[in-house]
Amino acid sequence: MQIPSFVSFRTANAGQLADALQHARDYTLALFDCFAQAGYDAPARVPQLHCLNPPLWELGHIAWFAEWFVLRHAASSHPVDARKGPLLRKGDDWFDANTVPHAMRWNLELPSTGAMKMYCHEVLDRVLDQLLNAAADGMAHDGALYPYRLALAYEDLRGEAMLAALQTLGLPAPPGLAQDESAWIQPSEIRFPGGTVQLGSHHDGSFVFDNELHAYQCYVPGFSMDAALVTNAQFGDFVADGGYDNNRYWSPAGRDWLLRQERAAPRYWQRDGGYWRTLRFGRLCTLNGAEPVRHVTLFEAQAYCMWAERRLPTEAEWEYAALSGHPGFRWGRLWEWTATPFEPYPGFAAGPYREYSAPHFATDQVLRGASFATPARLVSAKFRHFQLPARDDIFVGLRTCAY
Repeated sequence: MQIPSFVSFRTANAGQLADALQHARDYTLALFDCFAQAGYDAPARVPQLHCLNPPLWELGHIAWFAEWFVLRHAASSHPVDARKGPLLRKGDDWFDANTVPHAMRWNLELPSTGAMKMYCHEVLDRVLDQLLNAAADGMAHDGALYPYRLALAYEDLRGEAMLAALQTLGLPAPPGLAQDESAWIQPSEIRFPGGTVQLGSHHDGSFVFDNELHAYQCYVPGFSMDAALVTNAQFGDFVADGGYDNNRYWSPAGRDWLLRQERAAPRYWQRDGGYWRTLRFGRLCTLNGAEPVRHVTLFEAQAYCMWAERRLPTEAEWEYAALSGHPGFRWGRLWEWTATPFEPYPGFAAGPYREYSAPHFATDQVLRGASFATPARLVSAKFRHFQLPARDDIFVGLRTCAY
């Protein structure tokens, strides 16, 4: 299927933003309830893993982020840049990710679950009142809508992270999100002639992430790319051929990771006689061979490509293909590893949320596309996702490429 039509958060007007902010908060609370039903609303019961936050802290942090940029009119994420005081006396001490190290988030004396939900509702009510009043006064221009769009995008991104945390902890997902995806198309390849592609974006009034600025021209030589993502069956052939045991397929960093993990198949795969099964939101199910392989690290993606005598696409190639209009190019079910390290485009300057991109340059890798867990309003062929190469808890897969 192709990406459906939708209203992008980047250009949404005040009324559309109000609806989207309400939808996002309802979804955040539904995800939180999934944790609470398993007793994980109490931080002390939550495993201290680098890839997740205590759900109670996450819930408060999401609301606090909107309060910071929208209600408190903060010029940036710097701790002294808010122009108004907090709704909660200790809100900044609890929820400012810049001043609360990850490991401390399990040991804070946070409000109760009920009080935290009340805080979330209060913040949203005030945000929506302020937004709709601005619209009624004719003040809802693009510049004024920036903090609302930022808060919405942030909540959507954190929502996807919360869903990944449910998978990590083996908990059920909200209805409709734990289903296997059916096959899109039979594996095939598309030849692209190459040419010049404009990477990045200009300030045109719509929302632009800081790592997407500024637009510049990039020449892309001709290349061939998979029309769809690598499937479980295809990756299973790599596993069956001893791919995890053959060092020549793995980069030095990949071999290092492999030794520490003692991995012999993708995360969540389990051998059951002659078949593979997988854990999907706490449910053990037969692996669907036609489904795109997911939860693979950059190292596994690179090793598969070496075995297949292919390579990962660069982010320029991926964007060229996604913007080409080719009807056979399918994307949007999983994030996709690229061959490109996460670096700034020429002329980069950090946006108001200063820590969004800059701390991750040179350590993270670019992912492109979207996943089944990404709200449609966030989906864009320009979006630059980024993660550390060893991340496999996220909803990520791969496609291969060749010159």
